[in-house]
Amino acid sequence: MKVLKHITLLLIVLCSGTMFAQVKFEAKVSKEKLGINERLRIDFVMNQDGDNFSPPDFSNFNVVGGPNTSVSNSWLNGKHSYTKTYSYFLAPKKQGKFTIGQGSIEIDGEVYKSQAVTVQITKAVQRPNDPYNVEGVASENIHLVAEVSKSDPYLNEAITVVYKLYVSATTGVSNWREVENPRYNDFWSQKIETKGLKIQNGTYKGEDYRYVVLRKTVLYPQKTGKLEIEPLTLDITVEVPTARRDIFGGRHMAQINRTVSAGSRTINVKPLPEAGKPDDFTGAVGDFEFNVITSKSELNASESLQARVEVTGKGNLNLFQLPKLSLPSSLEVYEPEHNETIRTNLSGMQGSISDNYTIVPQYKGKYPIPSVSFSYFDLETETYKRVSSGEIIIDVIEGPVNNSSGDDHLTTATGDKKEVTLSSDQFAFIKTSANLKPIEGDNFFKSTGFWSSLLLPLLAIPLAMVYRKKKEERDADVFGNKIRKADRLAKRYLSEAKKALGQKEAFYIALEKALHNYLKAKLQIETSDFSKEKIEHILLERQVNEPSVKEFISILEHCELARYTPITNVEMKQDYEKAASTISIIDKEIK
Repeated sequence: MKVLKHITLLLIVLCSGTMFAQVKFEAKVSKEKLGINERLRIDFVMNQDGDNFSPPDFSNFNVVGGPNTSVSNSWLNGKHSYTKTYSYFLAPKKQGKFTIGQGSIEIDGEVYKSQAVTVQITKAVQRPNDPYNVEGVASENIHLVAEVSKSDPYLNEAITVVYKLYVSATTGVSNWREVENPRYNDFWSQKIETKGLKIQNGTYKGEDYRYVVLRKTVLYPQKTGKLEIEPLTLDITVEVPTARRDIFGGRHMAQINRTVSAGSRTINVKPLPEAGKPDDFTGAVGDFEFNVITSKSELNASESLQARVEVTGKGNLNLFQLPKLSLPSSLEVYEPEHNETIRTNLSGMQGSISDNYTIVPQYKGKYPIPSVSFSYFDLETETYKRVSSGEIIIDVIEGPVNNSSGDDHLTTATGDKKEVTLSSDQFAFIKTSANLKPIEGDNFFKSTGFWSSLLLPLLAIPLAMVYRKKKEERDADVFGNKIRKADRLAKRYLSEAKKALGQKEAFYIALEKALHNYLKAKLQIETSDFSKEKIEHILLERQVNEPSVKEFISILEHCELARYTPITNVEMKQDYEKAASTISIIDKEIK
């Protein structure tokens, strides 16, 4: 009887152990009926650890969060309890009744599947107090805003776009990345660097928020009419409090990725007024001062002086053309060197731009530099203003005297010019007879020309043989022929760029192709392999000086940017000459 009792007890223990070890894997939803504007949480729960979890197809939903994984391991009254959960947060795409299929998990080499669940999606409802609706909480407590300083600027007037991220006190942000960046079409743009992110307190739609300034950009509109500022879009990891609490009473925070956008903004750009526009106006908008300064006013012939045409102030400094000096032809003038000292802040560009002319007088005398005028549109008074420099006299003290009648200096060095007197006999007497003598020519036979014409064909035979041999070697040099072909191609594109001067887009396309084909010839890399970093690395390896490499890279970058910015004919000519000079320098330095 006792043996029977022991066997019965053992069977009960074994059955209990079997029941305890039974694997459970099921799907649980936060609600079976919800509005289309609500969020659904679905948990896949198992009581033993598994691998290779595979979720079902959420084709009727957008996955706005997850999978989030949580594990619970506990002992209660000597009994062990284990739970592992995969959680997803879903946003319905449309109304209707939908079935979420089975998920699967592999436990101890066996695949288990959860049951399918059905949910009813109704029309939008008022936001419920849903502890699982982290997406809804995030959408209501985080906002990206683009603040534009002015919605109706003039053409070439600076405006500022400041992007602020507002976050409520109950939520947090742990990370973000830029998904879409505005391209600022039809604007000249300059991004202002922000050093560190400072958390500030502010209000959004009348409520208290914290915010950080993520980006500041200065824009100069290049077209009139309605222009769109494209939105900045961020993917943000948001921390949202849930209804769950830890053992100390603190709320658990759920992490969810949310995409926020600042939205596009439209501004209406006003054209500059036609009334009162000066003939020499080149597009300067702002508040400027204008000066023409010479390094000296007295010098000797063959000495040099510097004349600087300078504009200083606040406005679109690098988006207009400086006026040119008009100088007497007796002064040798070199191509001006353009200098820019510009800083950009939230109020726009400030600083100075200048053209520095090197002038070398050839003759003694006094030479005038006529008055030069500069016109700009003043934003404060909304009128055009003209500033003129005074006339400058260059006094050449020592040097040769220019006696040519075409000299255009102001006064001559000496006053001893004599009046030209005309003779009454202005034409020489025409002779009616001439004392002509016959010229006896040499016979061609046995002359130097005779023997030369006889022997030259014989000498041409070995030369033709040498030429043919060289040509065969050249034809066999496939690699060298590719290089020579690329060289010819680069020259042809430089020629096309020169022909396209004045046509901005065609010019910079041809110039960029010329630079690429030169590199293809010298570096033996395909066009598809080009990147600025690789070009710089290879040129430095080939012992090209770093300033030359930097200049070459800057020309390539300028070719890309120049198609979208206003460029004058003078700047195109300078870019062409700079490209030709840089290619020549690199050709001498490359090993």
